[in-house]
Amino acid sequence: MKLSINLFLIFILTTGLASCNPSDSNAVADAPYPQYGSPFTGMPSSKDAIIYQVNIRAFSQSGDLAGVKAKLSTIKDLGVNVIYLMPIYPVGVLNSVGGLGSPYSVKDYKTVSTEFGTLEDLRSLVAEAHTMGMAVILDWVANHTSWDNAWITQHPDWYQKDASGTIIAPPGTGWNDVAQLNYNNNDMRNGMIDAMSYWVYNANIDGFRCDFADGVPQNFWSAAISKIRSIKNQNMIMLAEGKRMDHFYVGFDYTFGFGFYDALKKKFSDNKPATSIQDANAAEYANNYNNNYRIVRYTTNHDVNVSDGTPLALYGGINGSLATFVVAAYMKSVPMIYNGQEIGYAQQIPFFTHTPIDWSTANATVLSEYKKIIAFRKTSNAIKSGVFTGYSSAAISVFTMTTDTEKVLVLSNLTNAPVNYIFPSALTTTSWKNAFTGDAMPLTTEINLLPYQYVVLKN
Repeated sequence: MKLSINLFLIFILTTGLASCNPSDSNAVADAPYPQYGSPFTGMPSSKDAIIYQVNIRAFSQSGDLAGVKAKLSTIKDLGVNVIYLMPIYPVGVLNSVGGLGSPYSVKDYKTVSTEFGTLEDLRSLVAEAHTMGMAVILDWVANHTSWDNAWITQHPDWYQKDASGTIIAPPGTGWNDVAQLNYNNNDMRNGMIDAMSYWVYNANIDGFRCDFADGVPQNFWSAAISKIRSIKNQNMIMLAEGKRMDHFYVGFDYTFGFGFYDALKKKFSDNKPATSIQDANAAEYANNYNNNYRIVRYTTNHDVNVSDGTPLALYGGINGSLATFVVAAYMKSVPMIYNGQEIGYAQQIPFFTHTPIDWSTANATVLSEYKKIIAFRKTSNAIKSGVFTGYSSAAISVFTMTTDTEKVLVLSNLTNAPVNYIFPSALTTTSWKNAFTGDAMPLTTEINLLPYQYVVLKN
């Protein structure tokens, strides 16, 4: 479920620094809250991020923040450096859509839901993640609130209303369990930015994934991001769950690859050619004139896992899911993994109920492949920062990522049949090595790939 909001107003801070926390020399004298904790010195650069999405209700048997903290080492071992927690806030009970209610129906922006634990539990999780070299970002729902959020009664003018003066649900969405906020109200914008700031100050988090970002005014995001980046002396991650290129211009680090995901899915469901994937890549970057911008790519997430099916169901089984992940992780992107996909989990993962993932079903081979794919990405400047060139055929996704000092060639057969690929001459004149083993792999004029086989080469 996707949600979002718009706000406008930057809090004015004095230039003098005060030590509200003895361990933090970054606290600002007129800050609205004392700064808990110290800046995280291990923040990845924007292109180095490997994002792991946690559905708190499903991640552990306990379904809470403590359950996430207990498995931080397994997330770290995967190669992840950014943990993205789905909403941690109390869920509204009015007009519930079933189960425990949608975590994107926020009743109180400044409280950890008792379902997930306490503020101290969140602080402990963040601190432990930081010691392991991982940032933590929160899911933020700026477009709407639950119908029993205190703002409804305290500030009814903070919401959009119909001609009769009745507060409305987000128009055209069908999200009847939530009420649409009014971004023409500057006090509401101010309150939203204050609520976002609260978590940076009070839990030392490292940024936000902003739900339904396309639905919130850009001048709000500009003000909110400016404020968030001013609080701690460190980089902050801002991820827009949206596809607008101007999200980058107001300060977001990333947008979402909705079109890319659709192309991956239709390659299998509609037998589209693999060239359609590189076409989707081009479309998402069509108005991008800055090679530093990156789009987050995924083969599954909390929404599509429920609506469309698991990676195994979407992409032809285990081997197809791996072949597809290689493309998503390497094609001019920042990869995002949804909890469970790294073990080849075959069950869909709801997020309106407490349905724990059965980690005992882990496929060791799948997990090993995910680790290998991620590990190479972390060492390759070409994959992280290079220029993309596509050479795909109907069946095989083929592309290079190139810098001045490195070139990587990716070939991934996205069909369940063996396929022969004839190399263009531009690729056969390079001396290649297997990116995963380092073994020399000279190319002739063609290569035969087995069903769902992928080959990654570097020079």
